[in-house]
Amino acid sequence: MEQWNYFNYFTEIEEYFWKKRGSHLLVSPLDWAIMETWQKAGVPLEAAFKGIDQAFESYGRSRRGAGKPLKSLAYCSDAVLSAAEEAQEAAAGKAPASLASKPTPFDPEELQRYFKKNRELLAAVAKAHTANPAIMTVWNEALRTLDGCFSLLDSHGALDVEDLERRLTLLDERIYVGLILHADEELVLRLRREMDRALAAYRRKMKAEQLALVEKQYLQKRLLEEFRAPRFSLFYLS
Repeated sequence: MEQWNYFNYFTEIEEYFWKKRGSHLLVSPLDWAIMETWQKAGVPLEAAFKGIDQAFESYGRSRRGAGKPLKSLAYCSDAVLSAAEEAQEAAAGKAPASLASKPTPFDPEELQRYFKKNRELLAAVAKAHTANPAIMTVWNEALRTLDGCFSLLDSHGALDVEDLERRLTLLDERIYVGLILHADEELVLRLRREMDRALAAYRRKMKAEQLALVEKQYLQKRLLEEFRAPRFSLFYLS
C-alpha cells in the first residue's frame, strides 16, 4: 500500500491532465470513477502519466483531435492500463520491497480525527433518513462496524494498518450494496441514466471488465453524494 493518500493520487493525475489539455477542467464524476479504478488496480502515477501522454498523441493524430480539446480521462483509459502492464512486466523478477520495515504511514492523532469526523457524518446521515427502515439498518450496522474499527486505535501494541484498511474497505462495500438494494428506485434509475449519458461516448473504447469497474465506482460515488455519506477507506484520508 504505497500510495496511501487517495487525494494526492487524484490531484497529481488531475493536474497532469490539465497541463496536457492546456486548460483547467472541472473533474466529472466519470473522471473520478476512472481514476478510482486506476488507484484500486494499483496503477503507478508514472504509468498514468505515460498513458495520458500516449492518449494525447493518438488523439492529436485523429480527426476528432482537429481543433477540439480532449475532454475526459476516459479517452486515456486503455493507454494508461497498457502503460501499467508494461511497467509491471518491466518490474518482473525484481525483489519486492519489504513491507515489514516500513513505518505506519499515519499519525495516531490524525487517525483519531479522521474516525471522529466520519462517525459524526455517518450519525448525521442516519438521523436524516429515519423514514426508510431498510436504509436505517444500513447506517446503524455501519456505525457499529465503524465503532469496532475505532476501538482498534486504542488497543495496545502496534496498529495493523493493512488489516484496518481491509475492514474499512469492506464497510464501504457493504454500504454501497445496501444503498443499491434499498435506496429509492427512482433515485437509482436517475443515477444510472446519468451514468449512461456520461459513458456513452466511451463504451466502445473500454474493455468489459474495466467498464464494469467504472460503472460501479461512478454509482458508488454518486449514491454517497446523494445521501451525503462519507467514505471510510484510509485512501480518503486527507
